[in-house]
Amino acid sequence: MLPEDTKAWAALGLRNLPPSALVALLRAFGGPADVLAATPAKLRNVVPDPIAARIAARVDDALVAQAHAWLEQPGHRLVVWGDPHYPQALLALGHSPAVLYYVGNPDLLNERSLAIVGSRSATAQGKDNARAFASALSDAGLVIVSGLALGIDGAAHEGALDGRAGTLAVVGTGLDRVYPARHRELAHRIAARGGLLSEFPPGTPPRDFHFPQRNRLISGLSQGVLVVEATLHSGSLITARYAGEQGRDVFAIPGSIHSPLSKGCHKLIREGAKLVETAQDVLEEMGLAPPAPGLQSAEGDPMSEGAVLDALGGDPADVDTLVARTGLAADEVVVQLTELELQGDIAPLPGGRWQRSRRRARVANST
Repeated sequence: MLPEDTKAWAALGLRNLPPSALVALLRAFGGPADVLAATPAKLRNVVPDPIAARIAARVDDALVAQAHAWLEQPGHRLVVWGDPHYPQALLALGHSPAVLYYVGNPDLLNERSLAIVGSRSATAQGKDNARAFASALSDAGLVIVSGLALGIDGAAHEGALDGRAGTLAVVGTGLDRVYPARHRELAHRIAARGGLLSEFPPGTPPRDFHFPQRNRLISGLSQGVLVVEATLHSGSLITARYAGEQGRDVFAIPGSIHSPLSKGCHKLIREGAKLVETAQDVLEEMGLAPPAPGLQSAEGDPMSEGAVLDALGGDPADVDTLVARTGLAADEVVVQLTELELQGDIAPLPGGRWQRSRRRARVANST
């Protein structure tokens, strides 16, 4: 059986009250059960009529039953104001949700964290970058926060699960469903080794306006936000905007000037986001120790065959940059560069930099 206090908090959560109004009500009446028991006349002395009416109105019994059934399952919990596990980073912002639904390790909610977000339609290289950064940063002790979406979000969660600190997924639905459905297995892994968080009660379906709302929690939980790939209209830029408003650091990985998935990152950099090329760049900005040498691929092994060509991307890069991107030793990078030049795949530039050959670029663009 659920404790009565949990039931009362869940009931208040289902009424979707503005945080400022709920603060006033709790100050006036005490606990959540006292707020629910107050007469409409007493409620109207504290909050406007529409909010008092919302509290007095009957909530759909089916919604109440869904919330209770979900909370009664092992490992499922309600994290509310006053709970020692409630994320202090959100409380410090003000206007934080009074009720959060959560499954997983509650200790992660107050660990130091970084959000990694980006396009749903990410490139293979973008997803590799998200995995590699997430794995290295997780190994350095940062919990990786993202939104469980396709593309960069999913890759970031996967990379973080390979690290030691784990990952938090903040979702825009009730936690009784997984959206997108193809991330069901990933969501189960996150629940086992990290945590799933939602401000929406069980039974809530995916709705377009929920995802920008979710994004403010992703940034609010984190000390910084790293954008890996994003178009100019990407929801990731909304997360970055929230981060800036919340006083969080914003990081962005640059890309080819010819790629639409780089334009959002370049916009952020022009507006003051910190340009990063390696996980160590992020850690240095955040004042943390550097990660273990060498970024890793999603499988956890240093990237090897073909890694240099993949890491070169669309823009010129020098050996040091390719070492940072691939995790290979400098001599291994030089060997691959020599082989790629002999094959006609790349060409040298002044200043020790390399770029893909025009022939290679034409082949890549035609596939």
